[in-house]
Amino acid sequence: MNLQANYEQIPLKEYAERAYLDYSMYVVLERALPFIGDGLKPVQRRIIYAMSELALGAQAKPKKSARTIGDVIGKFHPHGDSACYEAMVLMAQPFSYRYPLVDGHGNFGSPDDPKSFAAMRYTESRLTPIAEVLLSELGHGTTDWSPNFDGTLEEPTWLPARVPHVLLNGSMGIAVGMATDIPPHNLREVASACIRLLDDPDATIADLCEHVQGPDYPTAAEIITPRRELVAMYQTGTGSVRARAIYERDDSNIVITALPYQVSPSKILEQIAAQMRAKKLPMIEDLRDESDHENPIRLVIVPRSNRVDVDEMMQHLFATTDLEKSFRVNMNMIGLDDRPQVKDLRSILTEWLRFRTDTVTRRLNHRLGRVERRLHLLEALRIAYLNLDEVIRIVRTEEEPKPVLIARFRLDEEQADYILETKLRQLARLEEMKINEERDKLEEERARINVLLKSPAKLKSLIKDELRADAEKYGDERRSPLIERSVAQALDESALVASEPITVVVSQKGWVRAGKGHDIDGEALSYREGDSMLAIARARTTQQVAFIDSTGRAYATPAHTLPSARGNGEPLTGRFSPPSGARFDAVVAADNDTRIVLATDFGYGFVTRFEALTGRQKAGKQIISLSDGARVLGPAITADPSRDRIVVVTSEGHLLMFSVAELPELDKGKGNKLIEIPKAKLASGEERVVGVAVVAEGKGEVTMYAGARKLTLKWADLVEYGGNRATRGGVLPRGLRRVERIETSG
Repeated sequence: MNLQANYEQIPLKEYAERAYLDYSMYVVLERALPFIGDGLKPVQRRIIYAMSELALGAQAKPKKSARTIGDVIGKFHPHGDSACYEAMVLMAQPFSYRYPLVDGHGNFGSPDDPKSFAAMRYTESRLTPIAEVLLSELGHGTTDWSPNFDGTLEEPTWLPARVPHVLLNGSMGIAVGMATDIPPHNLREVASACIRLLDDPDATIADLCEHVQGPDYPTAAEIITPRRELVAMYQTGTGSVRARAIYERDDSNIVITALPYQVSPSKILEQIAAQMRAKKLPMIEDLRDESDHENPIRLVIVPRSNRVDVDEMMQHLFATTDLEKSFRVNMNMIGLDDRPQVKDLRSILTEWLRFRTDTVTRRLNHRLGRVERRLHLLEALRIAYLNLDEVIRIVRTEEEPKPVLIARFRLDEEQADYILETKLRQLARLEEMKINEERDKLEEERARINVLLKSPAKLKSLIKDELRADAEKYGDERRSPLIERSVAQALDESALVASEPITVVVSQKGWVRAGKGHDIDGEALSYREGDSMLAIARARTTQQVAFIDSTGRAYATPAHTLPSARGNGEPLTGRFSPPSGARFDAVVAADNDTRIVLATDFGYGFVTRFEALTGRQKAGKQIISLSDGARVLGPAITADPSRDRIVVVTSEGHLLMFSVAELPELDKGKGNKLIEIPKAKLASGEERVVGVAVVAEGKGEVTMYAGARKLTLKWADLVEYGGNRATRGGVLPRGLRRVERIETSG
């Protein structure tokens, strides 16, 4: 016996390709993509048909959802009950479907958690009134029927939709190698566009967009996408739609009353709260959810004060949370040719109108056939009435009256059977009058149907009238207002930080930390073993802090990101990448437009804007050109360069004061000479500049330190050391000829 006779031997590559292709086509055609005719996926179609078979119309008493799902999976859809029930729940959620097809009783989820619906044994359901536009013509010969999965029943291949349902509720699905994202639309707008296309078959997409303004989601959130982008989306069948939440002011509070489609209130609260915990929303004091039955969406944001710019704050929230959300559009669907394709608006409506025309034609032909059959039977009754005695005689006397009737009155078998099955009470005179009246009405109806079938213009008029009637009966006003706005932009990071005073402390070994307030004594802090304070800078959390290394490169970082002074801080080399062997020598913090005096211990310096020190944070930027052996001094801030004075002190006790205006303003460089130092002393290192300070005209003081000695010079004392830039200056008293450092105040 040949055991291989029942097997087909093919290469594994060919088998895998064939199997995957079969699977792909099944997913595309039988699961993921909607059909353009009724806008439904197979599981949705089967649920609606099963509910109609269970007589669960809009006026019927609802039944347990488990009963419906049992019929669906037992008769038409042999898949998991949970997935099938979830598909039914989706059609019942008014926040998911623009025009729900299922009327759910019980817990069918909430906008906060759409998947929080109760089990199907607890809920009840029936069809909504608008489901009639899918089912009312089902028994009128308008659809093809195919066997169910086991061949015991038949199911409709599609439902005879009276409106373009594929656009009304949209669809989302992922197939193999393709996906669909069709947004929902307004029934009245879509019906109006169909009527326009019937009246003007040459109408362009721009013409149709005069009727279809844009998607219409179940929520009242604004659609802010510009009109030109919406038109382009309808021209290509792909694009995106951006929706934004609606808010209003209630006294000093902000109340959010509508959220974008499929955005949960709890997620919004979580996103805002996360920013508040990270101290990125200093302008918000409190956040509440006051949603209830009367107000399904009511999120309250409490600003910190009346000075908060509410519009600016909301723009930031739109940009950083799902209060503004973009939805992908990919109008991919199964066409009348049973092939998936991304279609533009005109193609969708044109193809659906072809589907609708065919459906109405089939409906009329089906009705015409029924009318003609009834007239055919009524003609047999008329003959019987005209020859009543003869008919009675034949029935009473003949053993086989049927062939005799056929031969005597030239009837067919159907007419003869109908006469023989007629009840005696129908032979009354009154019944004859009713039959004649029915025949007249049917003949009139037959004539009307024939006129419709022979006249394309009248058929179009009928389709338009039915579209208008359905749009009027089931349509409503647009929910998603179309308001063209620019995309929201997040606020700059510095604008989201509370402005608080801090003191930045840098150690000799390049460790940095920041303490709250401006009264921190850097010398009193604890340091790592072998380390000590190098410099401090008083700043605010909204400012940048700049560090200058021994090569003259500047690095900047936001002040609020520095570690707390409670610990030892962190090494600056973790934030920046200075050249090998470089050390950090100076620190300064200010606003971008503030002028800074930068100097070296060789006695050269210039004025620059603080912004010049920021920019390239990791690698830094070269600011000061250093001579061999020169060292960067601590920067000095000048509030008014035209009036402020600069004080320069050398290690030999020479002091010179001159106007800051005498220094050039540069973005980078070496600068000009500040004070005269003999070349020999400079070369040998005997004399260097120990510090520069800026004092305001008429006030301020400078303190010099030389070992245990110190000397404070007020404005009146400093005036005596005034002179021109690059001169030798005056000599300090004998005890301060070896100055180590200087400080300024006032």
